[in-house]
Amino acid sequence: MANAVQDPLSEASLADPPIQLLDPSGKLSTDARLPLDLATVDLPALYRDMALVRRLDTEAIALQRQGELGLWPSLRGQEAAQVGAAYALYDRDMVFPTYREHGVAWCRGLDPVSLLGLFRGTTLGGWDPYAHHFNLYTLVIGAQTLHAVGYGMGLYRDGSTGSGDPDRDTAVLAFLGDGALSEGETNEAFIWAAAQNLPVVFFCQNNQWAISAPYSVQSRIPAAQRAAGYGFPGIRVDGNDVLACLAATRQALDQARTGGGPTLIEAVTYRVNAHTTADDATRYRPAKETEDWTARDPLERLRAHLETTGAVTDEYFTDLEQRERDLAERLRAGCRGLADPDASSPFEHTYAQMPADLRQQLREHLEFVSTGPQDGEQK
Repeated sequence: MANAVQDPLSEASLADPPIQLLDPSGKLSTDARLPLDLATVDLPALYRDMALVRRLDTEAIALQRQGELGLWPSLRGQEAAQVGAAYALYDRDMVFPTYREHGVAWCRGLDPVSLLGLFRGTTLGGWDPYAHHFNLYTLVIGAQTLHAVGYGMGLYRDGSTGSGDPDRDTAVLAFLGDGALSEGETNEAFIWAAAQNLPVVFFCQNNQWAISAPYSVQSRIPAAQRAAGYGFPGIRVDGNDVLACLAATRQALDQARTGGGPTLIEAVTYRVNAHTTADDATRYRPAKETEDWTARDPLERLRAHLETTGAVTDEYFTDLEQRERDLAERLRAGCRGLADPDASSPFEHTYAQMPADLRQQLREHLEFVSTGPQDGEQK
């Protein structure tokens, strides 16, 4: 009989449970492994951004259901992981996202409408990566980890890490899901980052499911423990605890900037919605599991803390609700107002110098487009 695959989140495997600073009831605690000076943390701002990011996500799903977007990968349940990590960044640090880091994009100052263009089909990217030090979304699973390592190599060779100059030293934050841990690109990235002591922090949002594959079929140990095999530290935190995510990322980025090399952060969380709007998670996920994780909502625990401590007034939440409505309205109008791309743009941006055969294809394509829909065809 084959050995059963152990669920890494089961009680037997939690010799190193996720570090938690803010429990589901909103109660704060301390942990010597993860110090956090609360005087440096704007708790109302953290909640504000998590709430606005959730509204962004909710509106994008609605737009997809209305036929305005072709697809949308929801982040619901992962707001604390993303916003907490983003708050640890310096402006000059570079971020390499997957395709689900809407919360990080928001915190880096990207216009949220620009996120919709990729999923509406009006752009192949949508923003300048250097404008906010936030790279383009990467749809190829795990590929962004190598991009991040390459950027980290450049920082190392430019003397922009470990120099001792706090105004110069820079780090890289690469996001990945648990499914990316099974990709060759990710393993190569870990090897290079460790061997060259690069300033790259790998932030794994272990949301339990790589589409329909549970984490238990990919690994028999928690993700953070895998870092030791490559020769750098790993830390496991409660991904629904925004303060633990902030503290872990701040600590890892500080270490990377000062020449301490890479770190793997495992934020144990859960994607409450399906993998994308094209997926039906009810076909493979037990409803009880989703219900249990929904009860650990990252927004509710921070709201409970703010309310019980009197850190905010009722007016704060009233104003925030209005901001959410304003954001929703802007997203709806902005999405429908996105301009269609020029018919030649996919050809023009494939090569620095267009080869003759592609130029011929471009001419044929433009001729076809210029004729418009034929009888009986939809536009």
